[in-house]
Amino acid sequence: MTNPSVVRGVVLSGTGGVWQIRTEIGDTVEASLRGRLKKSNSGRRADGSLRRDTVSAAAQTLKLAVGDDVNLERVARDDPWAIAEILPRRSKLARRSPGGGRGERVLAANVDQVVVMFAAAKPDPHPRMIDRFLVIAEANEIAARIIINKVELVGEAATRKRFDAYERAGYPVHYTSVKAAIGLEAVRATLRGRRSAVTGPSGVGKSSLLNALFPGADLRVGAISESVNKGRHTTVGALMLPLPGGDDGYVIDTPGLREVGLWSLPPEELDQCFPEMRGLLDNCRFGDCRHIGEPGCAVREGVRTGVVSVERYDSYAHLLEELEAAP
Repeated sequence: MTNPSVVRGVVLSGTGGVWQIRTEIGDTVEASLRGRLKKSNSGRRADGSLRRDTVSAAAQTLKLAVGDDVNLERVARDDPWAIAEILPRRSKLARRSPGGGRGERVLAANVDQVVVMFAAAKPDPHPRMIDRFLVIAEANEIAARIIINKVELVGEAATRKRFDAYERAGYPVHYTSVKAAIGLEAVRATLRGRRSAVTGPSGVGKSSLLNALFPGADLRVGAISESVNKGRHTTVGALMLPLPGGDDGYVIDTPGLREVGLWSLPPEELDQCFPEMRGLLDNCRFGDCRHIGEPGCAVREGVRTGVVSVERYDSYAHLLEELEAAP
């Protein structure tokens, strides 16, 4: 029997069970997921191989995601490629399934950083939603940075003042305008050599920014619905773009998300997802302090002294309430 050819690649996108894979030599090929890989990898051995000896492992479905590193196989040169192995993930950006579902949806795998993008206006930014995206990145232990786009609509100085709390919390914040060509080179530099998941609500200009950074990507760009001031969903699935010029980096353009649910985050760990709070936690009087009404709370004292912004603390309190009420 002829030995199959094996090639390593990374998943760029997928539609209807057909996945676009960029191989290690730079070609883009189509491949389908081999049937035996549509089972769980929860029984993976220490050496990375899969155990097939547990009923529970076989009963679960393995979900391939954009960003996954894979091994492709085909027997003959003219045969179609098949995804023979999904390599272990070093990270993943996950969220709760939409519609109140209890399952996990992996937005992207092997992500080096999450780029949270909002607009200065049209649509108006909602700090609580920004904080929700940042908490998801922190909970997934992925570094995050923020882009505030469309600064030409309200002015760069006013925008910087509005989002100063995030810079004080330690997040890199970029202020950009595609129309006025503001801040684009700095953003391009932060994307080089990394796999970056770009996320945020619809209508903030994610696809426009990526098109400006990487001409020829030709992502579809939707208009803001003036009647409801909410972005229409124009990107139907995650798409990973290799950076041009031989760079090792990739940008993962994720669909506009109107509903973002925290995934599998214990309420008592939420305070760890706010960087400006982490250095204060050991100073609370009680080890299990919720930072809501307990006496001797260092976090609430930090709010009083300005170490923690009132808006960020308000987001924390609302997210804590949501997590504690979750079934």
